[in-house]
Amino acid sequence: MRTIGISIAFTVLAGVALAQPKAAPPTKTYSSAADVQAMIAKAKGARKENQPMVGDRILTLPPYNAGLEYRASVGPAAVHEKEAEMFYVIDGSATLMTGGKLTAETRTNAENLSGTGIEGGESRTIGKGDFVIVPENTPHWFSKIDGVLVLMSLHVPRTAGH
Repeated sequence: MRTIGISIAFTVLAGVALAQPKAAPPTKTYSSAADVQAMIAKAKGARKENQPMVGDRILTLPPYNAGLEYRASVGPAAVHEKEAEMFYVIDGSATLMTGGKLTAETRTNAENLSGTGIEGGESRTIGKGDFVIVPENTPHWFSKIDGVLVLMSLHVPRTAGH
């Protein structure tokens, strides 16, 4: 009987531990140029064949995360329904499509959609040093990657009354 009681107690504790909200990532307010270069090298080494993107966090101050995106092949198109997304091109070049309509649209979670590409929209070549901001509810897709594209991306929560 005592063994059953202990077993139940461990099961309840494990359930409580799993039900706890996920801890926010630690605040990180500085990354040096050397830190970013190390992240790029790490992403390059971690990338598996045919994996479109490997990411890491450059800075974190909830609710904001400046992410590193190492893109070596074309991936899915996306729509972020409640966040704008800003990109800074650290290195490389690509073709970025914005606007239009997602093809083969699927819901990835409560606030994001994904697709295999975009029909219509505007196409522009982006390269090292360029900045782009994609408003919420706007399809966007890197339809062509010239070698490797390294980005800093920042999702910016937006409210209905902006």
